[in-house]
Amino acid sequence: MPRVGQVLGIEGTAWNLSAAVFDEDLVSLSSSAYSPPKGGIHPREAAQHHAAVLKDVITSALADADEIAGVAFSQGPGLGPCLRTVGTAARSLALSLGVPLIGVNHCVAHIEIGRFATGFADPIVLYASGANTQVLGYLNGRYRIFGETLDIGIGNALDKFARHHALPHPGGPVVEELARKGSYIPLPYTVKGMDLAFSGLVSAAKDSAAPLPDVCYSLQETAFAMCVEVTERALAHTGKDEAILVGGVGVNSRLQEMLSVMCGERGASFSVPERKYMGDNGAMIAYTGRIMLESGQTISIPQSRVNPAYRSDQVEVTWRREAGSVFDRRQSDEMLRGAEAEVELSGDGARKRRLKKGYRHPILDSELIRERTRAEARIIASARRAGVPTPVIMDVTRDTILMEEIRGDILKYVLDPASAEEVGATIGKLHGAGIAHGDLTTSNMIKRGDQIVLIDFGLSQITSEIEARGVDIHVIFQTLESTRPDADLLKEAFVKGYCNAFPGAGDVLVREHEIELRGRYL
Repeated sequence: MPRVGQVLGIEGTAWNLSAAVFDEDLVSLSSSAYSPPKGGIHPREAAQHHAAVLKDVITSALADADEIAGVAFSQGPGLGPCLRTVGTAARSLALSLGVPLIGVNHCVAHIEIGRFATGFADPIVLYASGANTQVLGYLNGRYRIFGETLDIGIGNALDKFARHHALPHPGGPVVEELARKGSYIPLPYTVKGMDLAFSGLVSAAKDSAAPLPDVCYSLQETAFAMCVEVTERALAHTGKDEAILVGGVGVNSRLQEMLSVMCGERGASFSVPERKYMGDNGAMIAYTGRIMLESGQTISIPQSRVNPAYRSDQVEVTWRREAGSVFDRRQSDEMLRGAEAEVELSGDGARKRRLKKGYRHPILDSELIRERTRAEARIIASARRAGVPTPVIMDVTRDTILMEEIRGDILKYVLDPASAEEVGATIGKLHGAGIAHGDLTTSNMIKRGDQIVLIDFGLSQITSEIEARGVDIHVIFQTLESTRPDADLLKEAFVKGYCNAFPGAGDVLVREHEIELRGRYL
């Protein structure tokens, strides 16, 4: 791609207004943050702040710049009034300078500045910010979302807790400081496949009568362990061996430590960008705008309308020429390792042992291992009695299940429409038996002849609730969308099998769509 010169980037999706100029490296960076007098961010007040300081921030960023080749701005997602303020300024500057306009997705900008700053080529990305918590990876021209929060972002969760205790905004740094003096208390832990939810955790933390440092410590330990677990699930599912952390919450040293420990245990590489690139900043918009401009990805004035709900997986990534990869690394026939456990295959069956996680607090880790092992063995047996293909359970200890070895192919390597329809029928039978699997990825299914055998029931539950069934369908749909170019065809085949096998399928599919919408920018 041809070199384009310097690009001005303007970021203003929420509380921070920032501008920067990027060439081969960062030329300048200028910022001004809005701080609410009380409570959370007030969108109109934040936009008024941005309008008041815009001229000074941009003038400062341009002080050391040469000729500007393009103007990039955060087109979304974000708070509407703030986005419109920045969008108006960017259009005016592009017109007055006679240069191209580049609309940048805020989330993708976090990823790209993270790749630039760490040097990692094709990582799994944990994006942890105020309004967003997502696990992403690149495949075939788009950033695919493997998992995300189904309610509020991790930063907003910390802010809500902080406001409840009259702590200053933003809440994350204050919670981190108080947590250094605290001890662990149990709080709710909610992981749904590669998705997660924070509302129940925050409510329990706000209601806790424990000393504030203890609650802060446990809130961090629990929320961050959830984030790291879903990141590890994405690494295990895709076979990628690099991970990075981006977004404002990523400056938290404990979250960085936990991810580093997890990657070390898996033999994966982990890195974090410099602090100046972590929070919302103009540098990430300028850099991403520059590589977009190099690939010819600009917009006209009529196309430059802001989009407060702009999803990262809606962006066509024209500046990356490679296809990306998933499922490249097959494991040995004797030892398989997933996100949670090792499975040893031997003559007497498959021995699944849940692994201790060094990143999780020992009490939390021990309880999760015990609960998930017992639940998995019990529910596998119940599913099998209902006619759902599962392994036969032979023995159970506190952290290990000895079960029948299923000979076949992990479905993610051999999935086709016929298999997808059979998956739908199998899940329909499972739901008809009052069981939700909880982790329906194509890594947790084995194709044995024409049969689909379900494995890894560690997040499963006995329930007839439509919400749990909807989450099951959402997880498998999200898995297909993030890993397969023919996802629509496979989803159609799945739905056919599911509807044929389960009378309540229509209501569950409606709920799945509602769950999908919860993952939009909040």
